[in-house]
Amino acid sequence: MTGVVRPIRTGWVVTAPVPGPDVDEFADADQVITALAGPAAAGDTLLAVQHPHHTPAALASGRSVAWALPAAREMLDRLRRTVYREVRDVVAPYLVSGPDGIALGMLCLVDPAVADAEGLARIRQAEQVYPTVVAERAAVLAGLCCATSAAMLVPVTGGADLTEALGRVIGGPHKPDVSIADSAGRRHQLWLLGPGDQQDELIDIAQRQPLLVADGNHRVAAASSARCELLALVTGGPGLRIGAIHRTLVGTGLGPDDLAAAWRRTGLIVLDADPNVGAPDQPGTVLVLAGDRAMLVGLPEPAPGEPLPRIDHGVVEHLLIGEALGIDPAGPLVRALPAGTKPATGVDAVLLIAPVPYPDVLAVHDQGRRMPRKSTYFTPKPRSGLLLAGLD
Repeated sequence: MTGVVRPIRTGWVVTAPVPGPDVDEFADADQVITALAGPAAAGDTLLAVQHPHHTPAALASGRSVAWALPAAREMLDRLRRTVYREVRDVVAPYLVSGPDGIALGMLCLVDPAVADAEGLARIRQAEQVYPTVVAERAAVLAGLCCATSAAMLVPVTGGADLTEALGRVIGGPHKPDVSIADSAGRRHQLWLLGPGDQQDELIDIAQRQPLLVADGNHRVAAASSARCELLALVTGGPGLRIGAIHRTLVGTGLGPDDLAAAWRRTGLIVLDADPNVGAPDQPGTVLVLAGDRAMLVGLPEPAPGEPLPRIDHGVVEHLLIGEALGIDPAGPLVRALPAGTKPATGVDAVLLIAPVPYPDVLAVHDQGRRMPRKSTYFTPKPRSGLLLAGLD
C-alpha cells in the first residue's frame, strides 16, 4: 500500500512575524473582505495570498479567482524571499497549547487520494462541505502550487502512540525552530526534523490508521479536487476539544416574532428564555438570540428509523432554516459562527447550538456517514503561515 504521509520536499519556515492580519481569525468571506480592506492588510500579507479574490482590487474590478492569482503568486514569492527560509525533506513536530486545549502533532504532506486494500480512502472526511468554497480553494491551491495552511487530522485509533513518539522528539536537546504566541494566548512551537530514523518512525506511526479530518474538510476536498497533496497536522491530542459552532441569519428581514411564528407552524416548541444562559451544553435544544429577545427552541425527537446519533446541526439547517423559513442553508443568508467569535453587526439572529460530543463524531464515522457541514470546531488549531509546503 502506498504511504499516505510524506515529508515536505520543499518548504519555507517563517523567520519573522507573518505579515498582516492573523490569517486564522476569520470565519466567513465578509470577515476576510473587511480585514483585507483595513490598515493591517497594507502591503504583502498571507491573508491576501490565501484569498486573492477578496482583496479590494479584485472586488473593485469584479474579477474572478483566476484573474487575481498572478498577483497572489508574485506576493507569495516576495513573502518567501523576505520572511521565510527554504527547508527540504522535513516533517515538523508541532506543539500548540492554550486555553482551548493541547495538541502535539506533526506537520507533513498527505495524499488524500490514497486508498486501502478495500478501496476505502485513508483520509476520511468527517463533514459535508460547501461546493463553492471548495471550488475557490481548489483554484487558489492549484494556482499557487503551495499550501499555506494545514488541515487537522486525527488517527481513528492509536493517537496516543503518535503523541508518545513525538514527545520523545521534542523532549530532546533541539530547541524549537519557531516559537510564537498568538492573539488568543496560545503558544505555538515547531521543530524541523530531517531524514533519518526518527522521521521514518513518525511517518510510520502517523499512517498506521486511517486519518479522520478534525478541521479543514474544505481544504481536504479542495486538495482532492486540485489533484494535489495536502498540508496537514496529524495529531492524537492529548488535549483536543470540540467546541460549539453556531449559525447566524443575515439579511433575511425576519424579526424575532417572524422566526417564532414560522417555527411554531412547523410544530416546534418555542419558549422565551434568558439571553444570559449561553449556548446549550447538551444536544436537543437551540438558543436563539434575535434583537432584544432570546428564545429556546426544542428540537423534535428522532424519527423512527433515523440514523443515530442525530447531529443537531443537520436538524437546524434542514428544519429550522430550510423547511420553516424557506432559506437555503448553504446560501449567503446563513453563516457559521465558531464559539467565542463575535457575530457580525446587523445579524438578524444567532442560533446557538450545543457542541457535538466526540463519541458521536466517531459513531457517525463508523457508520460511514458524514457530519453536517461546519458542525465540529476542534481546538487548538495549528497557526497558518508558520510552515509553507510546495506542491510539485
